[in-house]
Amino acid sequence: MKKVINWLMLPALLTVLWLLLNQTLAWSQVVLGAVLSLLLAWAAMALRPLRSHPKKPLVIISLFFKVVVDITKSNIAVFKIIWFKPANHTPGFIRIPLELKDPHGLAALACILTYTPGTVWSGYSEESGVMTLHVLDLEDTQGWIDLVKNRYERPLMEIFE
Repeated sequence: MKKVINWLMLPALLTVLWLLLNQTLAWSQVVLGAVLSLLLAWAAMALRPLRSHPKKPLVIISLFFKVVVDITKSNIAVFKIIWFKPANHTPGFIRIPLELKDPHGLAALACILTYTPGTVWSGYSEESGVMTLHVLDLEDTQGWIDLVKNRYERPLMEIFE
């Protein structure tokens, strides 16, 4: 029973998204959205041989709000760099050793860092577990390492490992 409920989570979310995008609760759209969602979820199963089992929903919610705050702050910082000191920033690359090994956690970390303006996930070595991060204004290397490891990696390890 638990497997069925877990499998139906994706189609349910896709159906809700379909209804939000169409801005209607018409019966025909509910049925169409549900059918499309079930078909897409079934087709996606072949593309995901490795299943994810996230844990600790409160940590997920906390991480979500941290990311929203960080993206907002980063947008403001990038705005200031671009408009007020365009030639006065020091871009650079940082190599950050990661303890996180779960592929879903690594993907989530890559999304978080790439969604945040001013940073881009530039590479990852599976052998050494080292991530390369490009930062638009690299003033404090250790500060960036601490931010990634404590603010993002630690919660993702709680969620995925």
